[in-house]
Amino acid sequence: MEWMLMPYRRYADFSGRSRRKEYWMFALLSFAVAMISVILMFAGGMGAEAETPGPAFWLGTLLIAVWGLGSIIPSIAVQVRRFHDQGRSGWMVLLGFIPYIGGIIVLVFMCLEGTRGPNQYGPDPKNPAQSDVFA
Repeated sequence: MEWMLMPYRRYADFSGRSRRKEYWMFALLSFAVAMISVILMFAGGMGAEAETPGPAFWLGTLLIAVWGLGSIIPSIAVQVRRFHDQGRSGWMVLLGFIPYIGGIIVLVFMCLEGTRGPNQYGPDPKNPAQSDVFA
């Protein structure tokens, strides 16, 4: 759970480096919240047979809206730090805006391992002895 919430502790920190584990655990948490919201929305009457949506629908809608708005900055920040971990510029996040293939390119970069040892963006986050990420 610590890794899932770390992007929120480093809310708007666009400097430094982040491990793959931090990024993917945050992505897993976001996926779980989205699925819970969708389940609530369907249970509350989002289906075709419902005339008016019930309270569970509105609860799911509120949950996904609040989560989405509260997660925009941390998700961009953790992506920037993942690019920094690989020795790349954080501006590469903008590759995601390329139609059709941009998301695939960013996905591939998020799966790649970071550079070992310190780089121009900071110490290696996999080596806690050198890093201030866990301080």
